[in-house]
Formats: sequence, C-alpha cells, structure tokens
Amino acid sequence: QVQLVESGGGSVQAGGSLRLSCAASGYIYPNYVMGWFRQAPGKEREGVAAIYTGSGTTYYADSVKGRFTINRDNAKNTLNLQMNSLKPEDTAIYYCAVRPAYSGGSWYNEHYYNYWGQGTQVTVSS
Repeated sequence: QVQLVESGGGSVQAGGSLRLSCAASGYIYPNYVMGWFRQAPGKEREGVAAIYTGSGTTYYADSVKGRFTINRDNAKNTLNLQMNSLKPEDTAIYYCAVRPAYSGGSWYNEHYYNYWGQGTQVTVSS
C-alpha cells in the first residue's frame, strides 16, 4: 500500500509562485511514475507533469511548460512541483499520483495511476 500526502497549496496573486510537495510512504514499485494532476471546478482532471523514476524523464502539459518544474527528492521520497508565474487558470485542486512504469499508457492518463493523494487547493487571483 502506498500513501501520498500533498502539502504546499495556498492562495497567491497572479505572477506569484508556490511549491507543492508530495510525501510518499509504503511500498512503491521498483520503477514507477509520479505525476501531478489538477482539477478545476466544473472541469475534468488533467495531467500537469510527471517524472519517470527509472530514467528521470519528465513530462509537462503544454499549459505549464516553462513555468512549472517537477522533481523528486530521492532521499526523502518526496515529489515536488515548483510553480512560477502562476495564472488564474492554474486555480485547481492539485493531486499527486503514482503508477508502475510498466503499466504503459500516456503519463497524463489518470486511469493508469493506482494511488492518489487527497489533494491540495491552489488559488491564483488576478
């Protein structure tokens, strides 16, 4: 069983920054994918960024490229998302999730992820 706990959400004005963290505990697959997703009110959940732990390869949604950075602290088994130049349209509940790397599928497809955190609210005001 894997437990994921997000932190770091909050309210910020447009142009500001926030850093989200996701602490993982429990057994995790030898090679896996850790991702950040978000869901805005009235919208479907969407993939924001992901990192493949085996290769270190990262992926980003076009809407956040150049503004968000995903990284992993191996020693602390923590996933981070540095969010800069935030926009009102970034307002959403942000979730971290884990899936085995071998399960295939696109990194942004939420259906391949087995474990989810409880989410943390990010609000960006104009």
